[in-house]
Amino acid sequence: MNKLDLIESLTKVLSTRKEAKDALERLFSVMKKALNGGDKVVISGFGSFHGFVTRAKKGHNPKTGETLQIAPRKKIRFRQSKDFFD
Repeated sequence: MNKLDLIESLTKVLSTRKEAKDALERLFSVMKKALNGGDKVVISGFGSFHGFVTRAKKGHNPKTGETLQIAPRKKIRFRQSKDFFD
């Protein structure tokens, strides 16, 4: 399922496709803003999203064998709710 499929599903509930697209865009925008702000996004019966920062680590270039430092990165983790598959 992709974004277009989600919009099509929302169109069945909302009156127009434009409204469905705007609603989905707004939902993603609010979720991104919350996660970037360090908040946790919890959707009951579905799961939760939370952001975290990976630590810096050493890596190497496989072509040259050169050792390099990999910078910390922001990532998102999803944890499904207990009744996700019920």
